[in-house]
Amino acid sequence: MALLLKLHCILCLVGLVLSQDMPYEEYMAQIQACPKECRCPPNFPRAVYCDNKGLTKIPKIPPHTWYLYLQNNLIEALSADSLQNATQLRWLNLNRNKITSEGVEEGILSTMTHLVHLYMDDNLLSSVPSPLPASLEHLRLSRNRISKIPAGVFVGLDKLNLLDLQGNKLMDDAVTEVSLKGLSNLVQINLAKNQLNSMPLGLPPTTTQLFLDGNNIDKIPAGYFKGLPRVAFLRLNHNKLGSGGVPKNVFNVSSILDLQLSHNQLTEVPLIPSGLEHLHLDHNKIKSVSGSNVCPVSVDDADESVNESAPRLRYLRLDGNEIKPPIPRDVILCFRLLRSIVI
Repeated sequence: MALLLKLHCILCLVGLVLSQDMPYEEYMAQIQACPKECRCPPNFPRAVYCDNKGLTKIPKIPPHTWYLYLQNNLIEALSADSLQNATQLRWLNLNRNKITSEGVEEGILSTMTHLVHLYMDDNLLSSVPSPLPASLEHLRLSRNRISKIPAGVFVGLDKLNLLDLQGNKLMDDAVTEVSLKGLSNLVQINLAKNQLNSMPLGLPPTTTQLFLDGNNIDKIPAGYFKGLPRVAFLRLNHNKLGSGGVPKNVFNVSSILDLQLSHNQLTEVPLIPSGLEHLHLDHNKIKSVSGSNVCPVSVDDADESVNESAPRLRYLRLDGNEIKPPIPRDVILCFRLLRSIVI
């Protein structure tokens, strides 16, 4: 009976390993090499959990690790010695440690040729790490002390589609066409809560989501979005935009679906493009709104049942301004798909 039970356990283990698409020899080597400070679940053998352990350095990682969780520790450096087996990593989470740019050994990240997700939020980095692996798709570096993007750091990163740099110390001269060169497939870039005084230059034309909240931007150059034909989600909340710094047709881009301009210094509602669905204008200095000034088409043409180019606006937020209800009738007639107005 004991023999049968042992045989059953072995068969279950073999089945588990096969289900993980991992050879048995690799499975055993992985489990046996698990650092004593970490947790290596037998049912998820390619993952190593070393988070929330008070670690000051990275323990030696098992050779077949794909997912490595090191967040919420006191780690100060990334060394080749501790990560020499990490060449198969797909996912590396180093959030909330004490890693400095000087502590990142040169070339250590580029050896991880399969790495797809790199998370280093809430550390002490002063520069974007370099060089980075060409396999990278998501790079999160928010809430560091980054003031520099080395020229050419993104060259060759054709797969990178998400770049999060919010909450750093980037100024206008750090975010340029030269520093962003190579981001040929970028979809989302987050530059919120930096020290930008103007709209960033050199953003790739593939950019779909652009987050610039919490900077000191006071104007948008005319035609700025002609270089961003795919931008759909644009956030400029908590800046210093006045109506004089926003050209009348600057947002007249067919791709924009969600536009957020809350907590600025606007005195007028900008011209609303027909395709826009969500508009946030709360907490500005707007005193009035009228259909004749903001409607992208004549009110007579705004009936969606007869005109495919009719305005698509569904959500409009105007609270925190100097506008007094009710909303003028011509605004309602223009935006017939409106389902919610906050005033």
